[in-house]
Amino acid sequence: MASALALPDLLIVVAYILLVIGIGVYFSRRGKTRVDYFLAGRNIGWLAIGASLFATNISSEHLLGLAGTGSKSGLAVGHFEWLACIIVLLLGWVFTPFYLRTGVFTMPEFLERRYGKSARWYLSIISIVAYVLTKISISLYAGGILLHAVVGWDMYTSAVVIVVITGLYTVLGGLSAVIYTDLVQMFILIFGSIALTLIGLDRAGGWDAVVAATPPDFWHMFKPMSDPDFPWTGIVFGAPILGIWYWCTDQYIVQRVLSARNLDHAQAGTVFAGFLKILPVFLLVLPGIIGYALSGGEVTGDRSFAWMIATLLPTGLKGLVVAGLLAALMSSLSAMFNSTSTLFTIDIYQKLRPAADERETVRVGRIVTAAMVALGLLWIPFIGMLSDERMYVYLQSVQGYISPPIAAVFLFGIFWRRVNARGAMAALLTGLLLGAARFILEIQHKIAPFHNDLLVFLATVNFLHVAVFLFLVCSLVLVGVSLASEAPATAKLANVTFSETQRAPARRSLMHRVNVAASILLVLTLLILWWTFR
Repeated sequence: MASALALPDLLIVVAYILLVIGIGVYFSRRGKTRVDYFLAGRNIGWLAIGASLFATNISSEHLLGLAGTGSKSGLAVGHFEWLACIIVLLLGWVFTPFYLRTGVFTMPEFLERRYGKSARWYLSIISIVAYVLTKISISLYAGGILLHAVVGWDMYTSAVVIVVITGLYTVLGGLSAVIYTDLVQMFILIFGSIALTLIGLDRAGGWDAVVAATPPDFWHMFKPMSDPDFPWTGIVFGAPILGIWYWCTDQYIVQRVLSARNLDHAQAGTVFAGFLKILPVFLLVLPGIIGYALSGGEVTGDRSFAWMIATLLPTGLKGLVVAGLLAALMSSLSAMFNSTSTLFTIDIYQKLRPAADERETVRVGRIVTAAMVALGLLWIPFIGMLSDERMYVYLQSVQGYISPPIAAVFLFGIFWRRVNARGAMAALLTGLLLGAARFILEIQHKIAPFHNDLLVFLATVNFLHVAVFLFLVCSLVLVGVSLASEAPATAKLANVTFSETQRAPARRSLMHRVNVAASILLVLTLLILWWTFR
């Protein structure tokens, strides 16, 4: 692989870095209040929201992980992408009306409105810990692998450069800098990935040649129930649970729609993001399969995407794609920094200092963002332990242990007025204990394999099946404890459940009708794609 970028490539990358820092400086002069800094003044349009949802989601673990998993098992990993198209519609049509109607800043704040302070503290702390120890660390590690392979820098230097630049423009500009930079990054990422896919197909001899050079099961998305990674039962019943937590209740993603100027723009943004989420199967998973074909099966795993860039792209275009890789890395990291800052400031600091004024709140937000940057740098020596040829599957599995109880309390909380605070906390703590137990068993089994059949089963059963089990158990606990205790007061349920929501007279704008039609078109498109690649 190339050990350094040519001068034209380097100039492109430097120009991009200067651009995003400039955006951060520009918005630092505008973000004076906490609404400006954390939610971009609640004045973002649908195009920027959709682009930000997409660019924030497509991080380094997607770029390496989707291509790497594609090179090992084919298109099946794309289920997570296409299911997201449906789940993001749930965000727009089911969850967002409640979030905007209540005017919340954070998901823990909404959970407090529905259940009480304990649920808010739980979600705030779990979210912050999860961001620092999983998303930030894995993104930095993956970014280090990418830039080491393509640019020649060592992994730690790469990670330091990424986290410092990302932290700089996030600290300066807040969410406005993040969202408008995402709009630029989306186009860079899509264009670069299209170029890589088309050049790879041309080098491989076309579509038919790639199909002939790869195992037949690569092209079937629905795998047997016994498949170790993507059983159809886990995909159909388990993956949506992860999706609801990630797309509909995670501050990292939902903060984008909270910044919308109105509900129509928020929903249009989610529909636009849904259409964009069709692309990664062809722009990220497919390059991994092409890499398998070009290398005769020798290049697989997380290094596949970087190998394609270093091997196939000419000077100039390589710089543009590296800029796109930096775009994806920095977009997701900036979202994590900003979301963690928002969670800490709104859900923890303001509870401890309710008299804090706007200026103090924004200052604390910037300090916390800087602290996240520091924690990211301190974590770099440890992220080598996360090295794995199946990074994307690893990340999904960790999320599979975190998401079920949170998804359960949000879903039941919105759809059923009878669930209460005691039931919610019982479900959250039950899910935490069971999820942590499974994670510990899995790690222990990898270090020193168990010999007891029951322990082996508990440590190795597919993580998507575990997610289904956790969701069912947490739901039963939530319902059972709620029914065994006092029902919540009706006054506390206003605008946080369907039954207690005051609906305005139906006045459907043209934008609303377009959103409905586009949502139907998106669902039909997905059904056709699933049938084609079944």
